[in-house]
Amino acid sequence: MSKIKNDQELHAKPIVDGVLWVVEELGKKVGTLHKKEGNKYILSSYNGEHFFNKKSEITKQFGSDFFLKGINTTVSNIDVNDCHGYPTRWVPFNSMYDVRRKLPLFTKSNQSKSLFCAGHYIIKFPKNWVRSFCPKLITIERYPYSGPYKTEEESREALANVR
Repeated sequence: MSKIKNDQELHAKPIVDGVLWVVEELGKKVGTLHKKEGNKYILSSYNGEHFFNKKSEITKQFGSDFFLKGINTTVSNIDVNDCHGYPTRWVPFNSMYDVRRKLPLFTKSNQSKSLFCAGHYIIKFPKNWVRSFCPKLITIERYPYSGPYKTEEESREALANVR
């Protein structure tokens, strides 16, 4: 999808009914569409993100048959390296969510006592801010940080903003 355009060959295939769609052009995945709070939508493609305030704005731009209905999809490739929606380097054991700090936490094994934070972060060490993927919880507790971010690109953008 070189740019957002009104195209009869562009369709949103439901993944999670009413919440998440894969956007395809001529059967090839070109992006995703997420429904956010307040009936707002984010269309993410290779060219970035486009925001819509209502579903009607999407159908106005892409046509009334943009949202495919009645398609039963099954998830065959579940990402096992996932903890509360955030990526991890390892298969998470004892996954938990720290509600107070809003951190997805996990251990590397069933017997482990070290907690790791799922996702991407930026951490301010004494000399500089650095990006970190799945840092230990103790590191997050000792140093100022920002995150978690779901993608490496989001953490890069946050790092660029603090520098």
